[in-house]
Amino acid sequence: MDILADLTETLAGTVLDVLPIAAIIFGFQFLVIRKKPANLGQILMGFAWVLIGLSFFLLGLEWCLFPLGRLMAEQLTNPDFIQAASVSADAIAGINWRDYYWVYLFAFLIGFSTTIAEPSLIAVAIKANTVSGGAIGVWGLRIAVAIGVAVGISLGCYRIVVGDPIHWYIIAGYVIVVMQTSIAPKLIIPLAYDSGGVTTSTVTVPLVAALGLGLSETVPGRNPLIDGFGLIAFASLFPIMSVMAYAQLSELKTTYIKRARKKRDVAQSQ
Repeated sequence: MDILADLTETLAGTVLDVLPIAAIIFGFQFLVIRKKPANLGQILMGFAWVLIGLSFFLLGLEWCLFPLGRLMAEQLTNPDFIQAASVSADAIAGINWRDYYWVYLFAFLIGFSTTIAEPSLIAVAIKANTVSGGAIGVWGLRIAVAIGVAVGISLGCYRIVVGDPIHWYIIAGYVIVVMQTSIAPKLIIPLAYDSGGVTTSTVTVPLVAALGLGLSETVPGRNPLIDGFGLIAFASLFPIMSVMAYAQLSELKTTYIKRARKKRDVAQSQ
């Protein structure tokens, strides 16, 4: 009965959240365009499935992903676990940032895996591949973004452990982004900036937020309100760098191949 009550409450909340979107879409369709959309029954059925899917997903977040992320952070930062797994010579005297290497590894892997599974990133990668005529690979873009998120979340976890101010990391990151923008291929720049936004969606955000809060609650001297948030900013910033770097490396590779072919053709002609 508790499960049914939670599901009903979540479904009602989801309907209220989606209702304005449906009102805008159908309002423009019938009042502005004044034309009945094709396959109206299929569209309504799709909305129904969206409501059901979102409701189950939100319940899954509340029951599984949020507790799991916080639990992993608590276990990986447990002093007994850290001292047992520590490679630091002064682990007994005190725990330092090097002793949290399992946290950094977990953050990297969870950032990579959740981004690869991110539905919004998959949709953007497919559209980019279609629009570019295959010049932008679906898996190439997804892996580039996933690496950026993984590195960003790992660095964000390091920041929580050491307690550094977040704004210095973000300022330095955007300075690098601006520098990359000036030399990156023009084709990839808008897509790179969009890639930072699509990573912070339904799958990535819950686990990352739970990881940050759990980490700030268990690391001595950290405040969950001040240090627990901010990982999403890292997850949004670093994919911009990684996608532009992916494009720059691809361009260098193409240039190298063209030069090698040109030299080979000249050698053969002689």
